[in-house]
Amino acid sequence: MKQRRELPDLSHVLDDHPRPVPALPVSGFEKRIHTRFDKAFLVQIGSELYGDTFAIARNVSTGGILVEMTYAPPLGTVVTVHFQLFHADDRLDEIVARAEVKPHHYLNFSGSGEAASTRAIGLRFLEFVDPGDRIAVDRLH
Repeated sequence: MKQRRELPDLSHVLDDHPRPVPALPVSGFEKRIHTRFDKAFLVQIGSELYGDTFAIARNVSTGGILVEMTYAPPLGTVVTVHFQLFHADDRLDEIVARAEVKPHHYLNFSGSGEAASTRAIGLRFLEFVDPGDRIAVDRLH
């Protein structure tokens, strides 16, 4: 039978470096596997069945994105997400991703005394494509 090894006394660590008290209570562990970039910006969402629309992108990560839209394509729909940056000299930088529609979110909020709501969808990135490439019709849903 193995002997249990005695653990070192680390009680002085907290005395030397007190922990900051969190502003809000922490409930459980963070389950996200990708770090989120919390910034709101305009993207263009394209779909063969539902056409193109502009939307507000939030919480961008390497795995996906949350997008506020006026409509919610059905779960599983594959869309293209166009991240566009227009420069002052009329140049356009663009990143295009194919993504699958995941959960739908309906957000209710209040501002300046009036109730409001918006709709958002989660998108899971499938692949990034060259903006000039045409996507084969059989790959679109």
